[in-house]
Amino acid sequence: MKLDILVLSVHPDDAELGCAGTLLKHIAEGKKAGIVDLTRGELGTRGSAEIRDAEAAKSAEILGLSVRDNLAIPDGFFTNTQEYQLKVIQAIRKYQPEIIIGNAKHDRHPDHGRAHQLIDTAAFLSGLRKIETYDNGVLQEPWRANILLSFIQDEYIKPDIIVDVTDHWDKKVESIKAFGSQFFNPEWEEEPQTYISSPGFIEGIEGRAREFGKIIGVTYAEGFTTRRILGVNSLFDLR
Repeated sequence: MKLDILVLSVHPDDAELGCAGTLLKHIAEGKKAGIVDLTRGELGTRGSAEIRDAEAAKSAEILGLSVRDNLAIPDGFFTNTQEYQLKVIQAIRKYQPEIIIGNAKHDRHPDHGRAHQLIDTAAFLSGLRKIETYDNGVLQEPWRANILLSFIQDEYIKPDIIVDVTDHWDKKVESIKAFGSQFFNPEWEEEPQTYISSPGFIEGIEGRAREFGKIIGVTYAEGFTTRRILGVNSLFDLR
């Protein structure tokens, strides 16, 4: 299945927090979007890999994704090595996205920055014909996305572009709350409390979206960074 947008994110729920509104916006416009989680998030304090698998599937339904996969790379201990680069390359070549969105270039959680480097490297190597990868025994064609973006996570990073997601905010929040083991949930009040399980964490996500929205004159927005300068067809595409 060819996708228009592929999100590669290290933990189940990273994509929801960072760019679910943007995915919803483009899916509503008829684009095909998918998420490939690099790990199952098995080192998370709350829940388990199996619970997070089920939560990711529930969120995928809410978002209307064309696909959601998981590469099952070890949570916490992966590095930017050939072994894991090839796994990410296989996913990119399988779905042939026009746009790739990945983790923040640096963040509070060290996995996020390391995932950014892994995704960045794999996105480039995926276009090299002499690197051979296979999908069910079939040689894959090289593929390089036109655009590589990174969403912004816990730490503030000045965005290069900002996307209006006002019309899709409520459903973005619904997709986040699908991960009931991770975020504020009265049913889990007996479990260990974490940085992201407090009510204030989701409020912070909303605050950041309002901040980005204010910059472009809307209620809610998501920000992204890019290594390359992006062009537009017309100055009237800008706002």
